[in-house]
Amino acid sequence: MRQSTISTKAVVSLVFLTAAVIALCTLPGNAAGTPADEAASRAATAKLPPVNDGLPMPGFEVTRGDTAIVITDPQNDFLSPDGVTWGVVGQSITENGTVDNLEALFAVADETGMKVFVSPHYYFEHDHHWHFEGALEKLMHSIGMFDRPHALTLEGFEGSGADWLERYKRYINNGRTVVTSPHKVYGPDSNDLALQLRKAGIDKVILAGMSSNLCTESHMRSLIEAGFEVMVVTDATAGAITEHYDGYAASLTNFRMIASAVDNTENTVASIRTAFRN
Repeated sequence: MRQSTISTKAVVSLVFLTAAVIALCTLPGNAAGTPADEAASRAATAKLPPVNDGLPMPGFEVTRGDTAIVITDPQNDFLSPDGVTWGVVGQSITENGTVDNLEALFAVADETGMKVFVSPHYYFEHDHHWHFEGALEKLMHSIGMFDRPHALTLEGFEGSGADWLERYKRYINNGRTVVTSPHKVYGPDSNDLALQLRKAGIDKVILAGMSSNLCTESHMRSLIEAGFEVMVVTDATAGAITEHYDGYAASLTNFRMIASAVDNTENTVASIRTAFRN
């Protein structure tokens, strides 16, 4: 009799457990039995914006006249397979589609008339005599990254690591794109980007470029501290990946936690077109 009671209880428990699993797996929106909370939430990735990730979503509205695109370091030493950093950034650039996505941003700005500002990175001969450097400053100087003789000459510039990626030149050299003075470490604190944006009546920045956890993130932080509203295009940037460190992953967390919004190139281009149709 006792054995029969135990068996009956076990069967009832199994029935209830099975019913619960079936109900969970057949909730609306759950493909292939994906748990409800997993389907309804997602962290930001290079290709997808976050969904119900536990953080506020202030949002970012693209508006004509006061919104501009800022691109950091669209230069050969980062973006070309022949560049001096390709060995560590190439994987992230390829996975994110960064080169194509940056061109899509340049192209939609050209199409709509949205203002574009490029913040380049150059090192002149006198910069190699600094008395101290951070870890990656030291690396950049040692491999001749972004090198130019001095500010008043373009000798040796064409096709060099400091030059623009060839496919971007028609956009950057169109007479409308603003190329700021060079930043020297990572952020725009050492150049005139904020001044140029303010003088152009820009309050909102769509940020992209290289490299994600260095110059791009430093530009985001500095511009926000200066009172600009900033969103980051997460697949129009990339970062170094080494044996022990993933620069892109580090930056993605900070983009999400600090910027007003993060989104991919496709959605950003669509938002720009919509704003300029109205």
